[in-house]
Order: sequence, then structure tokens, then C-alpha cells
Amino acid sequence: MQRTLGLAAVVLVLDQITKAVILATMAGRGSVVEVTGFFNLVLTYNTGVSFGLLQNDSPWGPYLLSGLALAVVAALLVWVKRQPVGLLPYGIGLVVGGAIGNVIDRMHQPGVVDFLDFHLAGWHWPAFNIADSAIVCGAALIVVDGLFEVGRKSK
Repeated sequence: MQRTLGLAAVVLVLDQITKAVILATMAGRGSVVEVTGFFNLVLTYNTGVSFGLLQNDSPWGPYLLSGLALAVVAALLVWVKRQPVGLLPYGIGLVVGGAIGNVIDRMHQPGVVDFLDFHLAGWHWPAFNIADSAIVCGAALIVVDGLFEVGRKSK
């Protein structure tokens, strides 16, 4: 459990620091900072879930999505406590840290702060943040752990 919570804390801190830097340097600017030919920094607020799904302007939206995220976090922590081996603790740590980072945004910003914009030939991937990256990587580790039982001895 210590590995899981430690990794979640690292993800949460990195996520909140990067979002604070973006808000401090780009707030009100409304522009795009071109970093490379395929990557920009932008400031957007996602009021939905992954990739802008379930966006709405309901005043209850942030609370409902945050409550759902916190319920998932609680379930994941119960799960990792029962099976603290393999890649599972690391995957859950990444997901928990990212989920909590996005919940903090929902409670204190107009939406989740997204700022990483990758693009190719005029096509832009939806903007995302460190928390989103951690959630995707964590989910991948959980799947790999489940498929291959990494770190467990066969019976």
C-alpha cells in the first residue's frame, strides 16, 4: 500500500505543479505556444471526462464526476490492499494520483486543466495533462498485470 500511495502522491504533486505553472503563464493569454512541429502548449478546461466525453454545463456536473472518481479511487485502494503484488500497486498508484489531481481541478477551476496538445498534419489529439497520462499508463499496467500476472509465481 505504501508504494501505491507514494506513487499517487508523486503523480498528484507533479500534476498540480504543472497545472499551476500553465495557469500562471497562460491564463488570459488564450494563445497557443508552439513548442515543436508536433507539440503545443494550450490552456483548455475540460468539463467532461476523458477526451471531453459527457461534457455539460450543469452546476452538479463537477460534483457528480468528482464523486464517481472518488468512488473509483476507494474501490481501487480496497483492491490493491487485497492484492499488493506485481504491477498492480504501481498501476493503481498512477490511476489514483491522476484521478485525485483531476478532482481537485473540478472543485477549484472551471474544469480540468488540460494543456498538452499533440498534432500531426492538422489533426490534434484532444489536449490532456499529467493526471490523464498517469491514468492511461496506470490502466495499461493494471491490464498487463491481469493478463500476465507479472510478479506472481504460478501455482
